[in-house]
Amino acid sequence: MSVIAPNFKFSEFVKSILDNLFWILLIFTLVGIPAVQIVLFYIEMPVIDGKLLTPFLALTWLADPSRTLPILKAFMNTDLFRIAAFPGFGFAALIAAGTIFIERKMLAKLQLRVGPFYCGKVEGILQLMGDGLKLISKEIIIPAKADKPIFWAAPVIFVATAAAFVALIPVAPGWVVADVDVGLLAVFAIIGFFPIITILSAWSSNSKFPFIGGIRALHQMVSFEIPLILSLLGVVILTGTLNLSEIVESQTNFPWIIFLPIGAIIFFITILAELERIPFDLPEAESEIVAGWLTEFSGMIYGLVQLGTYLKLYAFAALFVVLFLGGWTGPMIWPPFPEEIITDGIVMGPITAKIPGLPVFSQEMLNGVVWFVIKTVGVIFFILLPRGVFPRIRIDMLLSLGWYKLIGLAFVNIFIALGLLYAGVLGPGGIL
Repeated sequence: MSVIAPNFKFSEFVKSILDNLFWILLIFTLVGIPAVQIVLFYIEMPVIDGKLLTPFLALTWLADPSRTLPILKAFMNTDLFRIAAFPGFGFAALIAAGTIFIERKMLAKLQLRVGPFYCGKVEGILQLMGDGLKLISKEIIIPAKADKPIFWAAPVIFVATAAAFVALIPVAPGWVVADVDVGLLAVFAIIGFFPIITILSAWSSNSKFPFIGGIRALHQMVSFEIPLILSLLGVVILTGTLNLSEIVESQTNFPWIIFLPIGAIIFFITILAELERIPFDLPEAESEIVAGWLTEFSGMIYGLVQLGTYLKLYAFAALFVVLFLGGWTGPMIWPPFPEEIITDGIVMGPITAKIPGLPVFSQEMLNGVVWFVIKTVGVIFFILLPRGVFPRIRIDMLLSLGWYKLIGLAFVNIFIALGLLYAGVLGPGGIL
């Protein structure tokens, strides 16, 4: 039996909905349409019926569907779309949000708990939205003696650094925000900023427990960055390039994990340490030092750090896929587009208006994205799994593992790569 609050008035409820609709329409009219108009001036407009489409006529897509897809395709070829939507920040943030939800549900299943369930009809899917709204609406509390400029700036820089990391990951042939020739060196340079940001965040709060967590994070990240870099030198030796797209293309016949399994294992272990995931979660050991270097963060400042953390998780998982699992390569599973659509376009209704330039994405691009996402999600699953299985290790064991065992195994991996190269098995001119 439903219960209605005694002060509930249906007329007030309708009035609140109409007020919200009014403000939405007003803001869209005064801000949204001018913003779209400004963006259209920076897009290379398509040619329709032999005429170059102007930004002033582009808004007629509301009444003329034949111009919608060409404008959309032109927008997708801009740097703004690649950075903000795909394959940049928006795509990575979407996978990060899904990772948070899957992690909570998976850990609940492993530990025989309910997990996010009560908010939302389908496996508690709306719980993710509820947590996001909670973080946005919560008060941001700054310690009285904190270094406020650094305290505010550190989470923003953390997210920006993670986004820069994402920008270097090629998702499909030709689909990468920054396709630089020294992409792997750029990855190493960006990773080097995370320990600095972490220690700045810990120091700026002027609190004991964040500083202890920050010192732990600094020791941990520095200890594992060296074997992380060394574990990837085998791939560089066999491919002869630092360009991530070229490394993916070199794995058309087989992934490098087949010949360099030691390097892949070392890289995976160092990923867990760089991400501060169990069993290497000493910087955020909640049973020892509250929440480590995140203790004093609250509200959306904490939300930004969490967003940056899961963006970083996606970027590391995607980098593992690019370097050891062949990236976007895989059998063709996406069906080809009909030739008549590619050549003639689509005829729209009674006005028989053709929409040229279809499809927006090529078959190779869509197939590559499918394989890339499948492989990346698989790697993310194995990154999340230890949290429900393994305990935290001691810091002396962590440092010993990073400085001695992993570095030694990384040199073994390099010698294997050199042996395969000079034996003529792999590399330029190799039999494979």
